[in-house]
Amino acid sequence: MKIGVAVPNIGPVATPEAIKTVAQRAEALGYHSLWTVERLLWPVNPKLPYPVTPDGSLPEEYKYTLDPLDTLTFAAAHTSKIRLGTSVLDMPYYNPVTLARRLTTLDILSKGRLNVGLGLGWSPDEMEATGADMKVRGARADEFIEVLKTIWTTDPAEYHGKFFSLAKSYINAKPVQKPHPPIYIAAFAPAALKRVATMADGWNPTGLPLEAMAQMFGAIKQMAEAAGRNPAELSMIVRGNLVETPKPVETDRAIFVGSLEQVREDIAACEKIGAAEVFLELGFTHGGQTLGNWERLLEEFRPR
Repeated sequence: MKIGVAVPNIGPVATPEAIKTVAQRAEALGYHSLWTVERLLWPVNPKLPYPVTPDGSLPEEYKYTLDPLDTLTFAAAHTSKIRLGTSVLDMPYYNPVTLARRLTTLDILSKGRLNVGLGLGWSPDEMEATGADMKVRGARADEFIEVLKTIWTTDPAEYHGKFFSLAKSYINAKPVQKPHPPIYIAAFAPAALKRVATMADGWNPTGLPLEAMAQMFGAIKQMAEAAGRNPAELSMIVRGNLVETPKPVETDRAIFVGSLEQVREDIAACEKIGAAEVFLELGFTHGGQTLGNWERLLEEFRPR
């Protein structure tokens, strides 16, 4: 199983020097991939609680964020072989035609190293700020992915749907990777899991218990087979939000929370349930917002 790591694009540690250092060190240590996260706003009075934390508050680190694609482009310029991924870009915030151009550019500039992680978003505040409509985000996502693939694989490209329309046009720059960069979708609801099974190259879960991940990935494969796809071609890339604790957590332990040995056990368990890759987000653990801590954890979890 491959091991990746998040590059720091959130919080005080997200500096040019830290991004360059982490990217180059991760590549030198044999990590397979670098990943960025997207967060657009830190609402003072959020309309909906943050679904990850127990009290619904957004982490303080999210008050400072760098654009996920620009960060990866910077990392690409300082590396040569490590893959580059988004986990995830929220589709409601983007137009697929202009995003296709940005993703194509990054794939070209990195010489074919891009993984495209996509999601639906969850924050009403961010939806409102970008003019998105939460009620249609699922149906819009289906067309969104279709537009990306159309632009990447045909010339001239043309698309006419309910949400997007593209007049027959030549869009000359095409990705290095054929037929297109792999698409991984963060999904939890049944309709979104079906989207993974029918439209994506893989699944990008986070925060789920191991048993739930195994069951949901099994369901994705069943839906893929029912749709006429080869389920073996779908991969699972797990995002691990690492929270290191001084002592092992004995009760009610969430995945990737605990001692370093417990986290290693979680990584191994992900491999057993069929994960092709696990990548670790190092920014939320104790001391995570220092470059020194990132470098320490890079050494701790370096691929063997």
